Amino acid sequence: MNTLGWLLQWPIRALVLLLVAALPLGVEMANFGTALWAAVLIGLLGTLLIWPLKLVLGPAWAITSLGGLIAPVSFLFNWLITIVLFGIAAWLINGFRLKHGLFSAILGAVVYSVISAFVLRALGLVDVEATRAALMDYAAS
Repeated sequence: MNTLGWLLQWPIRALVLLLVAALPLGVEMANFGTALWAAVLIGLLGTLLIWPLKLVLGPAWAITSLGGLIAPVSFLFNWLITIVLFGIAAWLINGFRLKHGLFSAILGAVVYSVISAFVLRALGLVDVEATRAALMDYAAS
Protein backbone atom coordinates (compact mmCIF):
# COMPACT_ATOMS: atom_id res chain seq x y z
CA MET A 1 0.00 0.00 0.00
CA ASN A 2 1.30 3.45 -0.82
CA THR A 3 1.45 6.47 1.48
CA LEU A 4 -1.74 7.95 0.03
CA GLY A 5 -3.66 4.77 0.85
CA TRP A 6 -2.24 4.82 4.34
CA LEU A 7 -3.29 8.45 4.83
CA LEU A 8 -6.77 7.79 3.41
CA GLN A 9 -7.43 5.31 6.20
CA TRP A 10 -7.72 8.05 8.84
CA PRO A 11 -10.60 10.06 7.35
CA ILE A 12 -12.40 6.82 6.54
CA ARG A 13 -11.91 5.61 10.10
CA ALA A 14 -13.12 9.03 11.33
CA LEU A 15 -16.33 8.55 9.36
CA VAL A 16 -16.68 5.09 10.89
CA LEU A 17 -16.24 6.64 14.35
CA LEU A 18 -19.03 9.10 13.56
CA LEU A 19 -21.20 6.16 12.50
CA VAL A 20 -20.39 4.34 15.76
CA ALA A 21 -21.29 7.50 17.69
CA ALA A 22 -24.65 7.64 15.88
CA LEU A 23 -25.49 4.13 17.11
CA PRO A 24 -26.97 3.67 20.61
CA LEU A 25 -23.73 2.30 22.11
CA GLY A 26 -22.90 5.12 24.49
CA VAL A 27 -20.08 6.52 22.34
CA GLU A 28 -20.26 10.28 21.86
CA MET A 29 -18.27 12.20 19.27
CA ALA A 30 -18.42 16.01 19.08
CA ASN A 31 -17.69 16.48 15.37
CA PHE A 32 -15.66 15.25 12.40
CA GLY A 33 -12.49 16.99 13.62
CA THR A 34 -12.71 15.14 16.92
CA ALA A 35 -13.38 11.89 15.09
CA LEU A 36 -10.38 12.46 12.81
CA TRP A 37 -8.11 13.20 15.76
CA ALA A 38 -9.47 10.07 17.53
CA ALA A 39 -8.84 7.91 14.45
CA VAL A 40 -5.28 9.20 14.16
CA LEU A 41 -4.65 8.70 17.88
CA ILE A 42 -6.08 5.16 17.89
CA GLY A 43 -3.86 4.31 14.93
CA LEU A 44 -0.75 5.82 16.49
CA LEU A 45 -1.45 4.27 19.88
CA GLY A 46 -1.94 0.93 18.16
CA THR A 47 1.42 1.27 16.49
CA LEU A 48 3.27 2.52 19.58
CA LEU A 49 1.58 0.46 22.31
CA ILE A 50 1.02 -2.88 20.57
CA TRP A 51 4.27 -4.39 21.84
CA PRO A 52 4.00 -3.12 25.45
CA LEU A 53 0.39 -4.32 25.63
CA LYS A 54 1.35 -7.71 24.23
CA LEU A 55 4.18 -7.95 26.76
CA VAL A 56 1.84 -7.13 29.64
CA LEU A 57 -0.94 -9.42 28.43
CA GLY A 58 1.42 -12.08 27.06
CA PRO A 59 1.72 -14.32 30.11
CA ALA A 60 -2.05 -14.44 30.62
CA TRP A 61 -2.53 -15.09 26.90
CA ALA A 62 0.06 -17.88 26.88
CA ILE A 63 -1.57 -19.64 29.81
CA THR A 64 -5.20 -19.28 28.74
CA SER A 65 -4.61 -20.12 25.07
CA LEU A 66 -2.04 -22.86 25.71
CA GLY A 67 0.58 -20.90 23.81
CA GLY A 68 -1.73 -19.99 20.95
CA LEU A 69 -3.26 -23.42 20.43
CA ILE A 70 -6.72 -22.19 21.32
CA ALA A 71 -7.48 -19.60 18.64
CA PRO A 72 -10.62 -18.03 20.20
CA VAL A 73 -8.58 -16.97 23.24
CA SER A 74 -6.03 -15.27 20.99
CA PHE A 75 -8.90 -13.55 19.20
CA LEU A 76 -10.25 -12.27 22.54
CA PHE A 77 -6.87 -10.85 23.55
CA ASN A 78 -6.69 -8.93 20.25
CA TRP A 79 -10.15 -7.50 21.05
CA LEU A 80 -8.95 -6.60 24.54
CA ILE A 81 -6.07 -4.59 23.05
CA THR A 82 -8.53 -2.82 20.73
CA ILE A 83 -10.79 -1.96 23.67
CA VAL A 84 -7.85 -0.59 25.67
CA LEU A 85 -6.75 1.61 22.74
CA PHE A 86 -10.31 2.85 22.20
CA GLY A 87 -10.64 3.71 25.91
CA ILE A 88 -7.28 5.50 26.04
CA ALA A 89 -8.23 7.61 23.01
CA ALA A 90 -11.57 8.54 24.60
CA TRP A 91 -9.78 9.47 27.82
CA LEU A 92 -7.26 11.70 26.03
CA ILE A 93 -9.54 13.53 23.57
CA ASN A 94 -12.05 16.21 24.52
CA GLY A 95 -15.28 15.61 22.65
CA PHE A 96 -14.83 11.82 22.53
CA ARG A 97 -16.79 10.37 25.42
CA LEU A 98 -17.77 6.90 26.56
CA LYS A 99 -21.10 7.53 28.23
CA HIS A 100 -21.34 4.14 29.97
CA GLY A 101 -17.62 3.64 30.65
CA LEU A 102 -16.25 0.16 30.02
CA PHE A 103 -19.51 -1.07 28.50
CA SER A 104 -19.41 1.70 25.88
CA ALA A 105 -15.70 1.06 25.26
CA ILE A 106 -16.35 -2.63 24.60
CA LEU A 107 -19.31 -2.08 22.29
CA GLY A 108 -17.75 0.91 20.54
CA ALA A 109 -14.38 -0.77 19.95
CA VAL A 110 -15.92 -3.96 18.61
CA VAL A 111 -18.30 -2.15 16.25
CA TYR A 112 -15.56 0.29 15.19
CA SER A 113 -13.15 -2.57 14.41
CA VAL A 114 -15.67 -4.64 12.47
CA ILE A 115 -17.01 -1.76 10.38
CA SER A 116 -13.52 -0.32 9.76
CA ALA A 117 -12.17 -3.68 8.65
CA PHE A 118 -15.12 -4.22 6.31
CA VAL A 119 -14.98 -0.74 4.75
CA LEU A 120 -11.19 -0.64 4.41
CA ARG A 121 -11.14 -4.12 2.89
CA ALA A 122 -13.89 -3.10 0.44
CA LEU A 123 -11.82 -0.06 -0.57
CA GLY A 124 -8.57 -2.05 -0.80
CA LEU A 125 -6.90 -0.14 2.05
CA VAL A 126 -6.44 -2.97 4.55
CA ASP A 127 -2.71 -3.80 4.50
CA VAL A 128 -2.09 -3.08 8.20
CA GLU A 129 1.16 -5.03 8.54
CA ALA A 130 2.73 -3.16 5.62
CA THR A 131 1.56 0.10 7.19
CA ARG A 132 3.22 -0.71 10.51
CA ALA A 133 6.41 -1.84 8.76
CA ALA A 134 6.51 1.36 6.71
CA LEU A 135 6.03 3.46 9.82
CA MET A 136 8.81 1.60 11.63
CA ASP A 137 11.15 2.06 8.64
CA TYR A 138 10.32 5.76 8.55
CA ALA A 139 10.92 6.12 12.31
CA ALA A 140 14.26 4.30 12.03
CA SER A 141 15.59 6.64 9.34
